[in-house]
Amino acid sequence: MVQKRNPPAPRPKSAKPGLAKPAAARPEPPSGGVPPKRRGRPRAYEPDVALARALDVFWKDGFAATSLDDLSAATGMNRPSLYGAFGDKRELYKKTYESYRNRARARMGEVFAADMPLRPMLERIYGIALEMYLSGEDGPRGCFTVMTAASEAVFDPDIRAMAVSGLVEMDRFFARLFRTAQERGELAASADPQALASLASATIHTIAIRARARMPRADLEAIVNGAIDVMLRG
Repeated sequence: MVQKRNPPAPRPKSAKPGLAKPAAARPEPPSGGVPPKRRGRPRAYEPDVALARALDVFWKDGFAATSLDDLSAATGMNRPSLYGAFGDKRELYKKTYESYRNRARARMGEVFAADMPLRPMLERIYGIALEMYLSGEDGPRGCFTVMTAASEAVFDPDIRAMAVSGLVEMDRFFARLFRTAQERGELAASADPQALASLASATIHTIAIRARARMPRADLEAIVNGAIDVMLRG
């Protein structure tokens, strides 16, 4: 006698062989959907630090020879970050130039505000200028205005206006200095403070160019001392 067997119970559809078990649903991000990729400047972004690093690059290489990759490497910011923080390359250059002018103005302003005789005052002013012009990790950089902004002033009216403003401001500082010295009797009554101011500014410009050309500091100081002797004679 053949023993009858009960037919097997039907398997649920989800257990059919060959079909993978559906994966558990992942919880959605709190904001819903895929979170956007983080873009723009990094959390460590510091405007003054980034601007100072960009200034160093422009000061050394000038506007035309400086690439966005150079600026990115110096500041640690990618291109979108640079654009978001400072605008395009030319706008960044203008901001660095203004930063340079503010720095120079602050240092010179402290000296001009001091109460000291004319010769020590001039020596101190030119000493500060030489410190700035002979600075730079890759060698003396000269003056930002004379060495880089003067070239860009030919093509950009905004940079030209900034350069002219800086030159005029320096002339006025020196003219005020010589007028005060004249009132104290340190200069002859016949001396022309404005003419002496132009000579003083021209001395600033020539030591800036010669510093960039890597002339020895002793030679630059000799030029300064000779120019001061002429100024004091009125």
